[in-house]
Amino acid sequence: MGGSITRPRFWTTVLALAVMTGAYGQELDKELNETIVTIPKKGFLFTAQLETTIYKPEGDGPFPIVVINHGKATGDPRFQERNRPHIAVRYFMQRGYVVVVPMRQGFSKSTGNYIGAGCNVESNGRVQAEDVQAVLDHVAAQQYADKNNILVLGQSHGGWTTLAFGTLNYPGVKGLVNFAGGLRQEQCAAWESTLARSAGSYGQETKLPSIWFYGDNDSYFNSTTFHRMHDAYVSKGGRATLIAYGKFGDDAHRMFTSRSAEPIWQPVVSRFLREIGLPHEIVRPQYADTPLTAAPSRTDFAPLDKPEAVPHVREKGREGYAVFLTKDFPRAFAVAPNGAWGWSNGGNDPLKRALDNCNRTGSGACKLYAVDDAVVWKE
Repeated sequence: MGGSITRPRFWTTVLALAVMTGAYGQELDKELNETIVTIPKKGFLFTAQLETTIYKPEGDGPFPIVVINHGKATGDPRFQERNRPHIAVRYFMQRGYVVVVPMRQGFSKSTGNYIGAGCNVESNGRVQAEDVQAVLDHVAAQQYADKNNILVLGQSHGGWTTLAFGTLNYPGVKGLVNFAGGLRQEQCAAWESTLARSAGSYGQETKLPSIWFYGDNDSYFNSTTFHRMHDAYVSKGGRATLIAYGKFGDDAHRMFTSRSAEPIWQPVVSRFLREIGLPHEIVRPQYADTPLTAAPSRTDFAPLDKPEAVPHVREKGREGYAVFLTKDFPRAFAVAPNGAWGWSNGGNDPLKRALDNCNRTGSGACKLYAVDDAVVWKE
């Protein structure tokens, strides 16, 4: 079945701006030696090209490998930004890892189509895992990579992809880390039961140990759902330690991308790395987190979702703010009295980057208007 959606001109402009500013706002991070490569994934009928970000420590290696698998945002996967999980990148680079972040088929600038498999969530994960395998085949063959020491992790849909990838028992992979993995399919009957049953199938085929992180106030998977998934996985022979850490912020599903969550997951992952024989100690402190820009207190100057309330900016600025509202946390939007504006999301310090983007034309007068889900503006 095919069809089309007619969008108001404003939102058509917003989508166009989202594409343009997404590319504009993702300058390569020289401090982390960030590069983008295109890795081929051969198929029966065509070869997909997978957009892959690599963060490599200084030197020749060989470096242990960590693959970080991205989640799935709402909407068309082709509009999804290239994943840049800088908090985790810095954690692993400090420990000497080369970090590999692939965009799967049909996401961002990767070619091909996203294969959703309908309500067959088990098949969905296995198809996604094929992309991870193609990327690892390429990276493991590089001289800088230690193909015998690999960790694979992921968040949300990427966590589900990671569990599915575990069934391949890929050579050199020592363990798996799952942050809030799964796929919420409310349009499918008994989707929670299907998710648990599919997790059991993965567990039956996986020999690798894994750590699972889930919070009680996860907006995608409640505690009953993730406990059922874990129980099914281990009942079929899967080796998984569940870290149920309770509530986190407004939504535990965002835990992996938050600086304030580092004390929750980093000590556990360090211990897990040690247990499975992977490097776990800091050997490259130069990749440590930099000081964060402090977020102003919430003021509730105006409702968050009202672009028309943003002061100083003109129509393009309001359209830019509408784009900002579609972005994942962490995020920030800044404005200046002369009408300049800028936003940023993800990465190590989006507040600073939003201010910097704004101050390119804001003459140093930019101030933060919104941070994450709070308006922080003061007249």
